Amino acid sequence: MSQATPPDYILGISAYYHDSAAALLYQGRIIAAAQEERFSRKKHDAAFPRQAIQFCLQQAGISLAEIGGVVFYDKPLLKFERLLETYLAYVPKGFASFVKSMPLWLKEKLYLKKLLRDELRSLCDKSQTDQLPPLYFSRHHQSHAASAFYPSPFERALVLCVDGVGEWATTSLWRGEQNRLTPVWEIHFPHSLGLLYSAFTYYCGFKVNSGEYKLMGLAPYGKPVYQEKIKKHLIQIKADGSFRLNMAYFDFAVGLRMTGSRFHQLFGAPPRQPESPIRQKEMDIAASIQAVTEEIMLKITWHIYGSGEYPYLCLAGGVALNCVSNGRLLREGPFGDIWIQPAAGDAGGAPGAALALWHEYFQQPRSIAPQAGAIISEQTINNQATTARIKTDQMQGSYLGPAFSNKIIADFLQAQKIPFQQMADNDLFTHIAQCLDEGKVIGWFQGRMEFGPRALGNRSIIGDPRKPDMQSTMNLKIKFRESFRPFAPSVLDREANHFFDLDRPSPYMLLVAPLQEKWRCQTDQQASGLAQLQQIRSVVPAITHVDYSARIQTVHAHTNPRYYQLLEAFHQRTGCPMLINTSFNVRGEPIVCTPQDAYRCFMRTGMDMLVMQNMVLYKEEQPELATNEHWQEEFELD
Repeated sequence: MSQATPPDYILGISAYYHDSAAALLYQGRIIAAAQEERFSRKKHDAAFPRQAIQFCLQQAGISLAEIGGVVFYDKPLLKFERLLETYLAYVPKGFASFVKSMPLWLKEKLYLKKLLRDELRSLCDKSQTDQLPPLYFSRHHQSHAASAFYPSPFERALVLCVDGVGEWATTSLWRGEQNRLTPVWEIHFPHSLGLLYSAFTYYCGFKVNSGEYKLMGLAPYGKPVYQEKIKKHLIQIKADGSFRLNMAYFDFAVGLRMTGSRFHQLFGAPPRQPESPIRQKEMDIAASIQAVTEEIMLKITWHIYGSGEYPYLCLAGGVALNCVSNGRLLREGPFGDIWIQPAAGDAGGAPGAALALWHEYFQQPRSIAPQAGAIISEQTINNQATTARIKTDQMQGSYLGPAFSNKIIADFLQAQKIPFQQMADNDLFTHIAQCLDEGKVIGWFQGRMEFGPRALGNRSIIGDPRKPDMQSTMNLKIKFRESFRPFAPSVLDREANHFFDLDRPSPYMLLVAPLQEKWRCQTDQQASGLAQLQQIRSVVPAITHVDYSARIQTVHAHTNPRYYQLLEAFHQRTGCPMLINTSFNVRGEPIVCTPQDAYRCFMRTGMDMLVMQNMVLYKEEQPELATNEHWQEEFELD
């Protein structure tokens, strides 16, 4: 602890594993945050977040010399200790991996303090290179816990962090009270629920650290026929939810792949080759590991709830992005409410580390935002009448990235001789609602870019959820991704409980809830596998998954008024208060950041229209993209 005078500005950094990011606090409030991938255009970029830091400084109008402290999101020496101890425990099995990883550690990661100082010095003016801010380090799970608790709307809560691995911890529990986080217990590497899920991601032919979403989306097409086999051979689960992996089946501790030969023998085949046809077996495996994950998470939460001294739960870590599991925790778990950090993965470690420094090292008090008032009327769910109220959290809708004004966008379009029309807001929302009703697929670019993996109405591709063919159209012609991938609805906050069994806000698209029975359609119960995609399951088929669920984003006027107005206009025109919302990118690329990114993506896909702030572009009016390949990448931010 420290009694030192707190600085006005604190910069948090996560880097060198995956999803590097930077976040800036001003007097304890997050004012800017972004992932490096959005600027470098390298998905899950792990490099030092140079451009993300430059954005944060530019957003605040300051130089690095005005930063009072820079904090890194984990402790590399502890990670190195874990690496060495693990190799020693598995000698000689991990020698190949040891030989591959040691040069990098000895050259860079072991001397991370010097590397970070050198990188920061390169961002300074030459006259300021001797004025580097103090450098601090937070533990990995401490950064996760801080990212979950401090921005949450709760004065007191338990905080559960579940991911692959930090330094040693893979699962940790914390008590959060006011401006304090107290560690309670940890589960240590190699016993990791996140790495177990990633092992099945790898086995099913998807990429680790990005394909876990695909595995979760594939699960409803299968049956959990391997659930007991997983529990018998791969993981021992205790009554309190704690667990141990049988490492004889895995290679991730010291190997160069996730699963070993015994794993492959257990499931009767080597891993599926990427891009090969997906079989019913992969669907059943996905359903099985999803069921095991949910079982563990539910057991842990019931155990930690105890006497109910802490009625609320906060979640962070990569497993907290499993929105199906989150939905079950909300419906079947004991806690009165749950708050999940929207950037729950490693990117969220950047604001988390900064918040930990502000509240724990500098001992600064924490302010809880006032209630925003009742937003969901009384409703019966599971025969219990509930009235949900929301307290505004400190993430500001996660709209923490760069924004571009109408003038900047118009200057770019005019300089490149790109045809567009400019519309005032009232005309714009009415016109776009009409175009959506006509079946158009639209790129929607406005305001500050979202922080975290979800597009939340500022860097989104939107469409009409009532159109039966919209899911396949957007997957195959727009996103260029697998046909089974589900789409999420953005729904007016006040209308969510009229369609879904959801009695509270879900502003960050991190909760899955069932569609109510009255909106469902009868289907052929004999259909299985991907054949289920051909069935119309509800009045909003494009956002209804095969198990009648949806990953919901509730849209609130106080965090995104323009997107709210668009939904209002569509609701007034069609009677439907929701839109399909998927991230503005194609497979293998990060979400778009700049107007150039948005235009390139628009022109290389089957989108019909692009709306950037108040500028409307129609595909049929556009020139060939090849003439616009050498754009300047410099843009002034709003």
